[in-house]
Amino acid sequence: MNNRYVVIDVETTGNSPARGDRIIQVGAVVVENNIIVDRFSSFVNPEIPIPPFIEQLTGINDEMVADAPLFEEVAPAILQMLEGSYFVAHNVLFDLNFLQEEFENSGYRKFSGPMLDTVELSRVLLLQADSYQLGQLADYLGIVHENPHQADSDAEVTAHLLVQLLNKLTALPLLTLQRLEPFLKKMQSSLEEIVKDIIISKSSRIEDEEGMDYFRQLAIKSFSPVEKEDIGADADVDPQSLLRTLAEEMEHYETRESQQKMIGMVFEAMEDHQHAVIEAGTGVGKSLGYLIPSLVYGKQHDRPIVISTHTIQLQQQLMERDIPILKNILPFPFHATVLKGRNNYLCLRKFEQALDDSYDDNYDTNLTKAQLLVWLTETTQGDVEELNLASGGKLFWQQVKSDSGSCLNQRCPWFSRCFYHRKRREATASDLVITNHALLFTDVKSDAQLLPSYKEVIIDEAHHVEEVVSDHFGVQTDYFVFARLLERLGTKEDNGLVQKLYELTEAAEVTGLEESLEKIALKLPDLKMELDDLFRTLRDYVLEAKKSSMNDFGRVSYRYGEQEGKRVAWQAIMEMSQRVHFEVNDLEKLLKKTVQLCEEKEDHFNFKQKGLVADFNGVRNQLQEEKEKLRHLLWGVNEDEVFWLEVEAKGAKNAVYLYSKPIVIGDMLADEFFAKKNSAVLTSATLSVRNSFQYMTSRLGLDDFGPMTANLPSPFSYDQQVKFMVPEDVPLINEVDQETFVAVIARQLYHIAKVTRGRMLVLFTSSDMLRETYNVFKNISDSDEFVLFGQGIDSGSRARLTKNFKKFEQSILFGTSSFWEGIDIPGEDLSCLVIIRLPFAPPDNPVTAARADKLKRDGGNPFMELSLPQAIIRFKQGFGRLVRTQRDKGVVFVFDRRITETRYGKSFITSLPPVPVQKGLMADLLTDLEGWLDQS
Repeated sequence: MNNRYVVIDVETTGNSPARGDRIIQVGAVVVENNIIVDRFSSFVNPEIPIPPFIEQLTGINDEMVADAPLFEEVAPAILQMLEGSYFVAHNVLFDLNFLQEEFENSGYRKFSGPMLDTVELSRVLLLQADSYQLGQLADYLGIVHENPHQADSDAEVTAHLLVQLLNKLTALPLLTLQRLEPFLKKMQSSLEEIVKDIIISKSSRIEDEEGMDYFRQLAIKSFSPVEKEDIGADADVDPQSLLRTLAEEMEHYETRESQQKMIGMVFEAMEDHQHAVIEAGTGVGKSLGYLIPSLVYGKQHDRPIVISTHTIQLQQQLMERDIPILKNILPFPFHATVLKGRNNYLCLRKFEQALDDSYDDNYDTNLTKAQLLVWLTETTQGDVEELNLASGGKLFWQQVKSDSGSCLNQRCPWFSRCFYHRKRREATASDLVITNHALLFTDVKSDAQLLPSYKEVIIDEAHHVEEVVSDHFGVQTDYFVFARLLERLGTKEDNGLVQKLYELTEAAEVTGLEESLEKIALKLPDLKMELDDLFRTLRDYVLEAKKSSMNDFGRVSYRYGEQEGKRVAWQAIMEMSQRVHFEVNDLEKLLKKTVQLCEEKEDHFNFKQKGLVADFNGVRNQLQEEKEKLRHLLWGVNEDEVFWLEVEAKGAKNAVYLYSKPIVIGDMLADEFFAKKNSAVLTSATLSVRNSFQYMTSRLGLDDFGPMTANLPSPFSYDQQVKFMVPEDVPLINEVDQETFVAVIARQLYHIAKVTRGRMLVLFTSSDMLRETYNVFKNISDSDEFVLFGQGIDSGSRARLTKNFKKFEQSILFGTSSFWEGIDIPGEDLSCLVIIRLPFAPPDNPVTAARADKLKRDGGNPFMELSLPQAIIRFKQGFGRLVRTQRDKGVVFVFDRRITETRYGKSFITSLPPVPVQKGLMADLLTDLEGWLDQS
């Protein structure tokens, strides 16, 4: 085995050696037998000026390289080090291409040995890393990185990373390495010999690899089933007394009156079989406020308690922070588990089949197969949220995720190991089942029971319930759903399910199957043509109805109703949809007959063939579901639902999305959910409007139940910790055009940032305005003055943008939509929050407009009863981003003068914790703010 690796990093004047960019620094570290044995580093005179951006990034300037050697002088040393070695780099093609160009220009031969890319290796082996950038991987693995973007430091860190990666590769089970081998051959990195040698070494000294379960040529991490704990006498405790235990056990824990009240109220609601609505301000500690009484009550009555959240982040917080605390202080054992929808879990049957499938034999698919093989040795959950998959990997996941349509259930040899069914069994044996709102209300809608039987539920982040229920009781489909199903069926030639069943015909001699498949293959083009015609006509109809220019960007939405039936163009669409319906019916009959023919011979099939038939039947079921959805969306228009179409003005000709949602969900929730539960406790930091719960209880159908309500104030001293400022010299957006408005707010944001030294979150209600403001601000400020992050501008998830924002001292984060809630930036990382406009929903939003129309028909006031309460709750969420602990201090600027100049605007202020409001010219407000910040 070649155990010599030369890890190289180069700093350069730019990204392209072909365009004349040159190397300015080389760092090299030699690793032999996983030990660093040699180092080399040198500045290099590039003979061209170093651009300012590169100087800022690397800290290397023209003066530092002026007396440095030319590359041709350091080339012999580098080539000598590389002799008989692996060339290793983080993003190897970048460094190697530069070196090859410089070698050739200096008259030396190019490097021709094997290479390793530590980015690629990390993607295969470090599946839960948030990012594969070198600095963030160093943080993840605890490697000290002293001088990022300096070649010697980067090479040193990459060498330590390589050692950890090789150690992890070596530690993989022998069976996993054997299954990995064919996929690693298709990687950029030259891993074949390394893996082959590890396999030989392990084969010569076969040892039991602890913690592994070997089944059907896969190594998966062993899993111990959860047993239901017997109820113990220790469960007969007063929930309030457990807070005293908590204070004694935890050094920095402070008893909070609001938290004590919440514990008592939750326990009382469960004891008295009442529903409750509890607003718990930031800092109350609502998670423990409901977990403690829930666990005590559940143990005393030997019943599981369901906890539902809207976000994955809160589920993780409960499992990683709060549950471990309670395991230390509760006088009885308990088990908590997270249960999600089945599409979140890997189907081992499908994955086993996909490993041997050459369909989509591309780089991304091979990489993802390798990743999942490694992941199986680590995961006991099988949950996709544990993975950091690239876009190509997410496509492969769609092939191997669990679903009901193609599940063999107990006939499957993987059944006892199935991640989804295992989680369901674990949930049945658990005291706490933590799930999400989506699954909670899918369970209400579903014929099959998805959650264990329960009578008590805590709904956290309850301000999202109305939208989640609307989504799950709504209907949606689009062209691409149909296209993907037809693509999965394929034809005889393209390796889809039809072609695979042809092979089955030859292997199992199923009489009549070939004829049936021939008919399917002939039917598919006709159906695809009818679908294309329908969806293209729908798109033309929307663009004509909205008079949209083909130069528009983004989605165009069109709400339609019963009046559409009078239009000739719509009648043509109805005829087309009928043809699609009949075509799908015909295809469905053929698919059903094919499945029946296969099932008659099932006893002669092996497991893989049975799985193939199950997948085929799954596609048939999905096609039937989508047909019924399309039928409802085009033919089932009624006044209780809102129906609308969305198209991409600049998108594909058939890119059409159809939606419907119930306009009011209160009655359905009252009958199908609240009436069937002993106690449902709804909690959030934002449930009240002007100190009343009427809006929320009315929208959710709770009024007839007379729920307990409480507004538990935050323990924070907002009057001391927060400045609330409304500049009077910022125009209202309807007073000027958007370009002028953006120019003014960008300038004002710059003035604020100078005082607060960045550390600012700016919340928008419009992505377009965010982008324009970001660009104007960037032009105003010096390039190195502030570090800017923009949602939709900088790539990455909300969590990644937030993490990057916290890494820099003078940073500013521009956010919209999801940034109004759920992000947690405590301490000095965030000192300033700017709300550009009051967050009213756009009036042309189809759901908002339909709800407003219904309120009008019923004699209500849509603005006061719907738009204003929604905006206030959203505003409270945004306000809550600033103060997260008792030590936080900062300023909130609201650039929308309506908050102080209109009668309804005062409702926003009265819905907040007590905080004084300052109005004035921006210059005066900033003078006051500067003095206040200096005092802290």
